[in-house]
Amino acid sequence: MKNRKFYLFIVPVIIFCVLFCANDIFSKEPDSSPVKPLEKKDIYNELELFADTITIVNANYVDDVNSQDLIYGALKGMLRSLDAHSDFLTPEQYEDIKIDTGGEFGGLGIEITMEDNLLTVVTPLEGSPAQKAGLMPQDKIIKINGEITRDMNLDDAVKRMRGTPGSEITLGIMREGEEKIKDYKIKRAVIKIRSVKDAFILEDGFGYMRITEFQQKTGQEIEKALRALEAEKLTGLILDLRNNPGGLLEAAVDVSEKFLPKDTLIVSIKGKNKQQNVVFKARSVNSRINFPMVVLVNKGSASASEIVAAAIKENERGIVLGTTTFGKGSVQTVIPLRDRSALRLTTSKYYTPRGNEIHNKGVVPNVIVEKEGQDKAADSAPIALIKKIESGEKESRISLLRQDNQVKSALEVLKGIKIYSSFRK
Repeated sequence: MKNRKFYLFIVPVIIFCVLFCANDIFSKEPDSSPVKPLEKKDIYNELELFADTITIVNANYVDDVNSQDLIYGALKGMLRSLDAHSDFLTPEQYEDIKIDTGGEFGGLGIEITMEDNLLTVVTPLEGSPAQKAGLMPQDKIIKINGEITRDMNLDDAVKRMRGTPGSEITLGIMREGEEKIKDYKIKRAVIKIRSVKDAFILEDGFGYMRITEFQQKTGQEIEKALRALEAEKLTGLILDLRNNPGGLLEAAVDVSEKFLPKDTLIVSIKGKNKQQNVVFKARSVNSRINFPMVVLVNKGSASASEIVAAAIKENERGIVLGTTTFGKGSVQTVIPLRDRSALRLTTSKYYTPRGNEIHNKGVVPNVIVEKEGQDKAADSAPIALIKKIESGEKESRISLLRQDNQVKSALEVLKGIKIYSSFRK
């Protein structure tokens, strides 16, 4: 843990990337550190109740039952009663989550979580089949290929949505403000995401950079992009994290420390087991602290995006602008058991530099600016606009971005800071 390369399944969520699978989760052997034991009298009484129930079921249930199925079912119920992200994993399920995330398989390009006991879209990833089909943040997945999702957990849903690239799946979606479930037919694809996409000067030295997801090489990509912008006389930066579902914790730290002085607090992890408490500070001595910046966020910004936004905001390095983020900040640890099954247990939460919880609260921007246009309800960039931006030349992309009211607001903030700085000089 000293090299800090562990991952964030930040997800309040345990959050699942339907295209990549679970890439942000701790895995460890059972913890042998001292834990406050339950009162012996209480636990023995409850275990007797549990044993009595199994005996009654075995003796009286209409069909023969498998004792392992009973135990597994009881463990699942126990873990799921804690929160939406803790769970018991059968040996088969445990093997599934250990699939190499570098492997290719068919997916939809959405990240999902459990919210109010409903499968909920955190955000469709940019350019993915899900986004092209029209899915939006906060959509509720009510059906998968006609099957009601009421009793599905995240693992079950992910397994059903994966499949052969080119094959089709139908999701029944309920959206806020709409009265009926709408079916979306989506064709699975192999999703490959480039972390840092647009990076150019919009006007007067004010740069724009968009991060779509936090991956292993995001820090390297953003360093390359910053150097290119600096070669064009960068005087201010808009960092766009809208609809960025997150990713690796280490990548969030790498990006944050590009803009923060050495030893500045970025994020901390705290849980009941003090051995899991970790503090992350900026390590770089070559950070960029000599120009103003604005970070764009919305309700599709989650996990690693929230860490970066909070670090910039609470260390007073820049202005966060947009709408409140998703609120995804708990950590799940996978603990293997003796029969190759495992527990997935929420063990800690993420805290901002000022000690605020991210989980279920999100990051509130310094400046609230709602998204204007046809997608106002979803607070995400219009699909038609994204397609134009992706297919257009650099000048066309810049022109389209200037039509984005949140980008325009960010530019006005940077201009105001520049003018104010000139007064002080």
